[in-house]
Amino acid sequence: MSGKPFRVHFDSALRSDLLSRLAATRWTDAVTMGWDYGMNKCFLKALVQHWQSNYSFDTAEERINAMPQFRANVAGFGIHYLYVRGHGANPKPLLLMNGWPSSFVEYSRLAPRLADPAAYGGSVDDAFDVIMPALPGFGFSDRPTRPQQVNAEFLFHTLMTEHLGYSSYLASGTDIGAGIATRLALQYPGTVRGIHIASVVDPPITTASTPLTDAEKAYQSRCAQWEEEEGAYEHLHYTRPQTLAFALTDSPVGLASWIVEKFYFWSDHGDDLLSTFPFDMLIDNLMIYWATETIGSSMRLYYDHRHFRAPFKATDQVTVPTAITIWPKDLVLAPREWAERFYNVQQFSTQMRGGHFPAWEAPDAYAHDLCVFARPVYRS
Repeated sequence: MSGKPFRVHFDSALRSDLLSRLAATRWTDAVTMGWDYGMNKCFLKALVQHWQSNYSFDTAEERINAMPQFRANVAGFGIHYLYVRGHGANPKPLLLMNGWPSSFVEYSRLAPRLADPAAYGGSVDDAFDVIMPALPGFGFSDRPTRPQQVNAEFLFHTLMTEHLGYSSYLASGTDIGAGIATRLALQYPGTVRGIHIASVVDPPITTASTPLTDAEKAYQSRCAQWEEEEGAYEHLHYTRPQTLAFALTDSPVGLASWIVEKFYFWSDHGDDLLSTFPFDMLIDNLMIYWATETIGSSMRLYYDHRHFRAPFKATDQVTVPTAITIWPKDLVLAPREWAERFYNVQQFSTQMRGGHFPAWEAPDAYAHDLCVFARPVYRS
């Protein structure tokens, strides 16, 4: 089985309605022109002005459709995915997964480097078939219509094995994608050859566990501080996502404020966000959420995870080879010994630059790190 080809299209009604809403924005006041209170009003106004006057929907469609896209019915649920076939005689299958508030737009720099490494100075022997599915409720995948309807790891595993015909594969991800990769490794260790992730799940700590090191205690303190200073969005998603969903689905400026603020605070851009994320890239990502009306369903994933997911057991252990890549401006950076409580860590690297969106921020480093990890996995 295989999916049906798919192309993103922003029709005239969508464009007209969006531009009308942008023009009718009612702006709130601000006591500072910086980022201290959250979204920077001057930056947001400039982004909206670009969206209204300089953003070409036709050109955006060309950018977004540059990589082959498909939709497949997986166990009765529609999954949208990009499928970039690798060059050479024996490309390795790679399941590549993003998180929130990202989309496949983030991977438009990384995927070509993985599929055709020789074009970027690498070896054709490192090529991957790159499969990038959208999470349930994200983008052009179906939206769940009831709690606990689907889980991503079952859908993605079925896509890779039954629909695309791979007997085994690697999985890589950031944010939510790293969590899905972890669960895939736990549930399908005979099929998942290895996982390459940018963040780790917290291991179940029991009274029988080895005492925490100083580095682990410091990490826990940093996590608590991050939750205090940055975790408001997460707490809302976990508890009352529907309340905010009505506002963000109705207002493109509200959507931009909620999402783009995260690109500022979670990335490695110095003091110039546009030097890393041009307006067109930020808006392309927003358009995925706006056109599909999936900001609400993307946030509900947090609620479902908190309320319906079974917690990890003390006996759970990721046995497949694991690579962990630390990006210096990511949210909270775990020490190796913390990761080793739960994962079979075969590679642990700290990069020179990059943050929470490394596929866009540092695609060369991401691709190199993944290739270095994959070589011994496929020799074993």
